Amino acid sequence: MKFDNVLAEVNGFGRFQISTILLLVIPRMTLPFHFLLNNFIAVIPSHHCNISSLDDGGIFRNLSQEERLIVSIPVQQDGSLNSCQMFVEPQYHLLGNATNTTDLPTMPCQSGWVYDNTTFKSTLATEWDLVCDHKSVNRATATIFFMGGMVGAAVFGNLSDRFGRKRTLLASYIMTTLFGFASAFSYNFSMFAAMRFLTGFGMSGISIVSIVLCVEWVGIKHRTYVGVLMSLDWSVSTAILPGVAYIVNDWRQLTAAVTTPLLAAMLCWRWLPESARWLISNGKVDSAHFYLSKCAKVNRREAFMADLKPEVLSKVILVEDENRKYSYMDLVRTPKMRQLTLLTGTVWFGVACTYYGISLNVTGFGVSIYLTQFIYGVTEIPAKAFIIFFLNKIGRRLTQAGTLFLTGLCIFCNMFIPQDLWTACTAVGALGKMFAEAAFTTVFLYTTELYPTVMRQSGLGFSSFVARIGVSVCPLMMILEDVWVLLPSTLFCLVAVTAALSAYFLPETKNIRLPETIEDVEQTKRRSVPTSDVKLTP
Repeated sequence: MKFDNVLAEVNGFGRFQISTILLLVIPRMTLPFHFLLNNFIAVIPSHHCNISSLDDGGIFRNLSQEERLIVSIPVQQDGSLNSCQMFVEPQYHLLGNATNTTDLPTMPCQSGWVYDNTTFKSTLATEWDLVCDHKSVNRATATIFFMGGMVGAAVFGNLSDRFGRKRTLLASYIMTTLFGFASAFSYNFSMFAAMRFLTGFGMSGISIVSIVLCVEWVGIKHRTYVGVLMSLDWSVSTAILPGVAYIVNDWRQLTAAVTTPLLAAMLCWRWLPESARWLISNGKVDSAHFYLSKCAKVNRREAFMADLKPEVLSKVILVEDENRKYSYMDLVRTPKMRQLTLLTGTVWFGVACTYYGISLNVTGFGVSIYLTQFIYGVTEIPAKAFIIFFLNKIGRRLTQAGTLFLTGLCIFCNMFIPQDLWTACTAVGALGKMFAEAAFTTVFLYTTELYPTVMRQSGLGFSSFVARIGVSVCPLMMILEDVWVLLPSTLFCLVAVTAALSAYFLPETKNIRLPETIEDVEQTKRRSVPTSDVKLTP
């Protein structure tokens, strides 16, 4: 008797499971909101030096604003005003149409900057003057957030396996809400950076724990649909974010706005179930019986649970030592777990690195940042449709390897398209982003099915940790274009192909019962079961 048999009897995808998914949609909406928030709050608008320090009265005071700029700020080759330099003193002779400004003495901005707030009321750059020599500090805000996510993935993965999915989720809700609002009210950049790090830390818990909780409650034949459905909220919310950012164009208000849904998530948390799989694996049979009975009642299958006693349920998942505390060391203690950890880590690194690499490489559609971000979100939705078909037809392994290979192929093709053909570049880049999103969707479901219940959250936490490393090295790889313009794309291709090969050596999990213990993983083969879910008569 297996847990999946029990789950089939109480309906592996009924109203109970649907309500659980809906309760988790609210917090998962905030994932792309925060992960992509930097695209809007860290924008550097057009700016030039504040020239008030050059006001010497007399002629300068009688000039129009346009004339003051002409005599105060040098012009760049493209005709725009220099963003970081100003003349040492007003050059009144430039009013006579003189254009040679190369030999005129200049100096860095002395009294700050004047920003164009036509599109953005305020950003991090305008708040703390993170421009010119401090431009790199502004760019670091995304890296700081992802570093927090990297650490959080490892911590929350272990906490979830030790203390349960539900309690860990609440901790991540509270932490993300607290530090998300603290970010919005930061009084200096150092405080903001610290709060964003901790926000990313909490976000990782929501990301990895929610998907595991849902998959562990779903029957075998519905895991594909639930895994893809859970990832659909990312794409839809990605398309919603630019609309929110367009309405709320102040960085503090926008940061608070994208955190607000978590208040509703905390109110709904009490109705979330704990994972019955985790409860049984940890010897909490009575609690598991309570949640399974609740599931049966909501799904109108009460008769089965009335006959199933907790004593029988305790034999559904056989664990050698119920008091054993698992740690990350258990990921590498045994041969097949060690192999699984190495391969999934490589796949996650490749998926994350190429996804964000393409996002940085695609130059846009020649429209506003809001519409560009909207199109990015919309183009990911078709990926969800075809990924369901391939996951069910050819399985997880070939789908994962195939989407990664096609992602690398798109990056490779873009290397040979002339830059002036921006439409073709953008089309191929968007196609690559769609395949990369399909790979991301697959890897969450696939990894959840590969690891045993006792280590599932730790395995996903480790994989997510490695993925955040992949995200962090993306900007470093992009800098290498100064060495050779095609070097970043070449590296992204190699990463994608390496990850595809690693995915090919992973075991297939289509129509396979979820492994419950490390011993299950160490077995040579896991038999598939009929997609109709085997019925069990106690």
